[in-house]
Formats: sequence, C-alpha cells, structure tokens
Amino acid sequence: MAERPIRKLPARAARHETLQPPGWPQPKGYANGIKARGEFVFVGGMVGWDANERFPNGFVAQARQALENVAAVLVEGGAKPEHVVRMTWYVRDMDEYLAARKELAPIYRAVMGAHFPAMALVEVSRLVEPQARLEIEATAVIP
Repeated sequence: MAERPIRKLPARAARHETLQPPGWPQPKGYANGIKARGEFVFVGGMVGWDANERFPNGFVAQARQALENVAAVLVEGGAKPEHVVRMTWYVRDMDEYLAARKELAPIYRAVMGAHFPAMALVEVSRLVEPQARLEIEATAVIP
C-alpha cells in the first residue's frame, strides 16, 4: 500500500473569538467558550497508541501520542491545532491525570501550541481499548 502524501495546510489564520464573561476568573489551560465560523473537522476519540496500535507505557506517554494522533487527523482535514474549538479528554483515573498536570503542560504546548480551546475532562470507568489510559476527541473550525 502506497503512503499518502502529506497534505499542505491552507495559509489561514485562526480567527476564533475566545468567550470570557466579564468578572470571571481567567481559566488556566482551556477557554470557557469559543465563537467560530468556517469549515468543521471532527476528530473522533483518539487513544494513545501509535500507527501499529502499540501503547507506550504510562499516562503521560499515552497523552502525548493521543495528542499527536489528534493533530494528524487535523492535518488530514486541512486543519491545524489552533483551529480546535472544543476538546474532551476522557481519563480512566482522575488522580492519575491530576498528578501528571505539570508534565502534561509542556507536552500539550509542543503538540497543540499555546492555543486553549473550550475543554472538558471526564473520568470514565472504561475505554474500548483495555490498555488505554485516556481518549481525546476534538472539534476544529477552519476559518
């Protein structure tokens, strides 16, 4: 099977508006809301496995791979990480996530940049892939 060529991204800048009600504290690492117009790209739940369906060891390594998987699907749709307007993280263990926050911050920025969409974090009892520690889904809007 021939490899697919990497699609060049359009030279469009993200023009999404962050929604911050007056008097609310500034969120750290996410936005309360985003207003956007354009073409939608929906990224299904990405777990932290590689192209050969192998999981790295540990929550942080899986988070990096899951984010890289999200970014790869975005590229396939002609989007960039800064076009993401909504992201949901499903984690198997909230305490594991909370303990990893300091390690996750630079990884998130390395893959997604300094762009923080509207986000939700949900603890779940189970994911389809038994080895998965988390799953991330995203919605992007290309202006």
